[in-house]
Amino acid sequence: MRPIIEFCTNNMHLGTDKVMKELEKNPEYDVIEYGCLGYCGVCSMEPYALVNGELITAQTPDQLKEKIEKEIEEYLKTFDLDV
Repeated sequence: MRPIIEFCTNNMHLGTDKVMKELEKNPEYDVIEYGCLGYCGVCSMEPYALVNGELITAQTPDQLKEKIEKEIEEYLKTFDLDV
């Protein structure tokens, strides 16, 4: 089961556009961009994404990428899939 990573276009000004582009390079991930994910309060304050429906936030885009990758690693362990 491939992890699904969702990004909000309204959050791109906080650097999530670069994170999204990097994660799109991995063919094992489903990376999706939406016009709005409904987390407007979070969206205006910090970089965020959803990983399999789980809200992931961080202070910087680099921290967000690290947190996303850690969440994916935990997700794959849950299903005993190779990490």
